[in-house]
Amino acid sequence: MKKIMFNDRFGLTEAVLAGRKTMTRRIIPLIEIDWAGRGRVTPPVSGYENGCLWMDCRQFLPDSGKFDYVAPRKYQPAYKVGEVVAVAQRYQDIPMDVLMQRRTDGMTDRWPFESLLRQSHGWGNKQGVVASLMPHRIRITGIKMERLQDISDEDCLREGVTRKASPLDGGWNYRVKGLPPKSKRNGSVTNFATSADGTVAIFATPRAAFAALIDRISGKGTWNSNPWVFAYEFELVE
Repeated sequence: MKKIMFNDRFGLTEAVLAGRKTMTRRIIPLIEIDWAGRGRVTPPVSGYENGCLWMDCRQFLPDSGKFDYVAPRKYQPAYKVGEVVAVAQRYQDIPMDVLMQRRTDGMTDRWPFESLLRQSHGWGNKQGVVASLMPHRIRITGIKMERLQDISDEDCLREGVTRKASPLDGGWNYRVKGLPPKSKRNGSVTNFATSADGTVAIFATPRAAFAALIDRISGKGTWNSNPWVFAYEFELVE
């Protein structure tokens, strides 16, 4: 079984487990190619077929040189529709009794098992956890490939942005947990509120909220660079 990680700092794992986050976008790392001193370039996307992104490198060749027969590059999504994936959590964030129930070695002695987990990389870093020990699962229900900025307002909410009624004008505002205070983000004036579990950033539109979130998760300028992404739809099944 594979595992998938969501950002804890911005409350995304919590949103998944609460059923509020039902989509995730993962950037496709497109290759750069340097042909005979022409400079490093990213070949254009030539199509999307059978769940895969294709880049036809031949479109970049102006002559009939030796590079004419470079095969198209194929990018496949990490998960498939219908696949059940474990939601990664640090061992220290999971009750030990739950971890004990997930054991597959047939042993019932708790203390050696707990000691082993406490000393493992996965105790404080979910990159090191074993998928079979994770108590929560999602099922991939849909996959699409698009540019990051093609996201709809509805999908922004499915990505974990929360919507709340504004007491000032009777409209709506859109919130992201955990962002540090700034006066402006992506051209949208931002306010901040303090909740019991940290700072909540408030935006005028769902796109502005998601743009700020993706820039914090994937690096400054990600939204403006508008990369190709695989957008996974999922449902919580356990």
